Amino acid sequence: MRDQTSAPAAAPRRPPQPPGTAPRPGTRPGPHPAAPDPVTPPPAGATPAAAPAPPAPRPLGERRLWPRSFADRLTTPMPGLRAYARLAREGAFRPGPDGLRGIPDLPCAPAPLPVLAPGTSCVTWAGHASWVVRTGGLTVLTDPVWSRRILATPARMTPVGVPWEDLPPVDAVVISHNHYDHLDAPTLRRLPRHTPLFVPAGLGRWCRRRGFARVTELDWWEAAELDGVRFDFVPAHHWSKRTLLDTCRSLWGGWILTDTRSPAPHKLYFAGDTGYGHWFAEIGRRHPGIDLALLPIGAYAPRWWLRDVHADPEEAVQACTDVGARRMAPMHWGTFVLSAEPVTEPLERVRAAWDRAGLAREDLWDLPIGASRCW
Repeated sequence: MRDQTSAPAAAPRRPPQPPGTAPRPGTRPGPHPAAPDPVTPPPAGATPAAAPAPPAPRPLGERRLWPRSFADRLTTPMPGLRAYARLAREGAFRPGPDGLRGIPDLPCAPAPLPVLAPGTSCVTWAGHASWVVRTGGLTVLTDPVWSRRILATPARMTPVGVPWEDLPPVDAVVISHNHYDHLDAPTLRRLPRHTPLFVPAGLGRWCRRRGFARVTELDWWEAAELDGVRFDFVPAHHWSKRTLLDTCRSLWGGWILTDTRSPAPHKLYFAGDTGYGHWFAEIGRRHPGIDLALLPIGAYAPRWWLRDVHADPEEAVQACTDVGARRMAPMHWGTFVLSAEPVTEPLERVRAAWDRAGLAREDLWDLPIGASRCW
């Protein structure tokens, strides 16, 4: 199911662990630490806590047993019947005619992938949360969705920024969570089954059932490494669901990709899909020196319904500051109609928020779909 049809909308609070989150009898869960309380700033004059040492990489393709549910990781409770009734009553699922008028103005400028110099990293926006990331000699796809439409959603407003046949060989794929606009089975079927997949805890079985043999599942704050690129899985303020019966059965989060072999390692943060909250500061504390943050800015209206799971443009700018990233590239807008804001509004608002924050304009990589930027 898509994010906007069932997004948590209650007032922010950390729920108690609900019944049914214990492991199944006879199984041994993988590491499953409870999500910590929101991070608060230290008192004036206090020395900030040192970041913990990075964890050792987990083995690639490791088979692990996980708890039956990750509902204890939710930042906010799931919505109740009253919230659903209000959403149905207001009917604010899509922009009105005025909001859709901007579709022809959505920035889309497909171009060939640039040739990389040694020691250079590059990102190319294919649309929505799909990026072609080239770093450390690898080509990595994030949440690849090359389909024209996804379940119960109108067809794409803009074409895919990189034709599939123009992609270089794909060395790895990272998945943030299992919603249909981020985990697209028809796109994954295009990949060789030996392609390494890095996925959240609990999603490995879904991938292996589709023939993928090199699937690495990670919990929050865990990492794995492939050919000199480190993949760290970090928290997000979101949730997971793909069918009527699998709410929060797999985890959700973002990824930090680090080129570990270069003299000056490049570090990229792909946030996946997330609301705004305390995790960003903690990610920045544990992973200092992020060069580029790929952050979602769309699918945020109506705000009362989506604020807990989708950052708005102003919150995305604040999140970039929280994680300490040098640059930000907006995503999760301009591709699918998932919510009620006018289709061009996310870009207008993120540019204004960036300017109000006094940040250097050249560090906002507000790319057209299909465009690339290297560093």
